[in-house]
Amino acid sequence: MTYVVVVIAFGCWFVRKSGTSNEFMAAGGSLPGWAVGMSIFGTYLSSNTFLGNPGKAYGGNFNGYLFTLSLPLAVWIAAKYFVPFYRKSGQISAYQHLEERFGLWARTYAMLCYLLTQIARVGTIMFGVAIGLHALTNWDVTTIIIATGLLVTLYTLLGGIEAVIWTDVVQSIVLMGGAILIFGMLIFSMPEGPTQAWTIAKNAGKMELGSWDIDPTQSTVWVMLLFGLFVNLTNFGIDQSFVQRYHTASSEREAKRAVWLGAFMYVPISLLFFFIGAALFSYYETQPSLLDDVRQTVATQDSVDAATLQAADIGDRVLPHFIATKLPPGLAGLLIAAIFAAAMSSIDTSLNSSATVILKDLYQRYYKPEVTEREAMYALRLATIAIGSIGTMTALLLIGQKSILDAWWLLQGVFSGGMLGLFLLGIMTRHANAVSGLIAIVLGVTVIGWMTLSPDNDALPEMLRNPLHANLTIVVGTVTIFLTGLLISRLANQISGSHSRTEPAPAVKTKPKQPGED
Repeated sequence: MTYVVVVIAFGCWFVRKSGTSNEFMAAGGSLPGWAVGMSIFGTYLSSNTFLGNPGKAYGGNFNGYLFTLSLPLAVWIAAKYFVPFYRKSGQISAYQHLEERFGLWARTYAMLCYLLTQIARVGTIMFGVAIGLHALTNWDVTTIIIATGLLVTLYTLLGGIEAVIWTDVVQSIVLMGGAILIFGMLIFSMPEGPTQAWTIAKNAGKMELGSWDIDPTQSTVWVMLLFGLFVNLTNFGIDQSFVQRYHTASSEREAKRAVWLGAFMYVPISLLFFFIGAALFSYYETQPSLLDDVRQTVATQDSVDAATLQAADIGDRVLPHFIATKLPPGLAGLLIAAIFAAAMSSIDTSLNSSATVILKDLYQRYYKPEVTEREAMYALRLATIAIGSIGTMTALLLIGQKSILDAWWLLQGVFSGGMLGLFLLGIMTRHANAVSGLIAIVLGVTVIGWMTLSPDNDALPEMLRNPLHANLTIVVGTVTIFLTGLLISRLANQISGSHSRTEPAPAVKTKPKQPGED
C-alpha cells in the first residue's frame, strides 16, 4: 500500500508540468531518450507479461516467447522509417496523415480501431492484476479492478504524459527487481537444488519453442513469429501511445534510441518470465499438495471441477499462489507492488494516448478545430476519465477468462487488424487513393470478421469456417488490405494510362487571321 501511495503522489506531482495541452500530450518535447525508452519497456512489461508469460510457459512451452523474438526486426523498421516519418510530420496524432492520404473516413476508422484496442488492453491488464492480487491478498476481484481503475486514472488525469513516463521509469525498475527475486527464490527452493528445476522443465518440454512445421492451423514457430512481427509493427507504426512518445523525446536521434532501448530491455526480461513459468512447473511438480491447493482454489473461483483442470487452465494462478504462500511477508509485499506496477505502467499509457486521440481526431476534427487551452485541457481530462471508466467495465466483463494473454492477443488481433494494412498502403504506394483504400478496408474488415466469428459458429458448414489459427487474423487482415489496395490502385492507374494513350489529342482552336496578319 505504501508503494501505491508513493507512486500516485509521484505521478500527481507532475500536475505542475501539465498545465497546457502540449505538455499533457508531449511533455513539451523535452524528455531524454533513455527515460522514453524505459517507458516503452514499461508499456510492454504489463501484468499481461508478469502473469501471462509465466502462465503460458507453465501451461505449455516457450512458444509465446517468439512474439518477443520478432521485436528487433520491428524496431529496426520503426527506427529507420516510422520515427523519422512522424517526427518530420510534426503531428501529435498518429492518424491525421491518414486523412491527408485517403480522406476523413480513414482517420475516423483508425481512431475507432485504436480506441477499441486500448479499451481491450486496459481491461485485460486490470483483470490480470486483479487475479494476481486476489491470490496474494484474498481481496475481492471486482474491488481490486475498480480501485485500480480509479487510482491510475487519477494520476494520469493530473500529471499527463510526463507523469506517465517518469512513473514508468520507477515501475520498470521495481518490475525487473521483482522478476529476478522470484526466479532466484524458485530455483533455490527446489528440493534437490537449481539443476532439478532445469531437468524437470526440460523433460516436460516446457522450454521448447513449438512445432517447426508449416501448419497455419496451429501455433507453430512460424505462426508466432508472423503474429509477433505484425503486432509489433502495429505498435511502432500506428499505435498512438508509441507515436506520442516519439514526440516527447528531445530529438529524432533520442526518439530512435528510445525505441531500441525499450525493445532490448524487454527481450531478456520477457525470457526471464518464461523461465519463471518453467521453474514454477518444476517446483509444483515436486510439491503435489501445493498443486492440489492451486487446483482447488481455481475450481472454487471458476465454479468448475478441480479434476478437469489442466495445466493451461491454472497457469495464470500459479505465480500468485507461490508469492502468497512461499515468500516471507516483506518480500511478498514487494512482489505485490511489482505486479501492481506492471498494471499501472501500461494502463496510464493507454489512458493518456486515448485522451489525445479523442481531442485531436474527434473533438477538434468534428466539433471545434480551434480550441482554447482551457477547452483542450477540459476535453483531455474528460476523455481520460471516460476511457478509464470503460476500461474498468471491460475488466469486469473478463472475469472468468482462463488466459489473460490469449484474451489480449485475440482482442488485439481483431481491433488492430486493419490499421497496419491501411498505414502501409499509405506510405508504401504512390497511387493508392481514397477509393482503393476504402474498398481494401471493407474487404479486410470482412475477412477479419469472418476469421474471428466463423470458427465457433455452428450454423456454418465446416468448409465455410476459418481453419487458421486465431493469431493469423491480424496477419491475413493486414495483407488483405494492403494487397487489395495495391492491386486496385495499379489497375486504376493502368486504365487511366491506357485512356491517355489511345484517345486522340484535342483539336487546337485557332483564331481566324485578321487582315494584316501573316
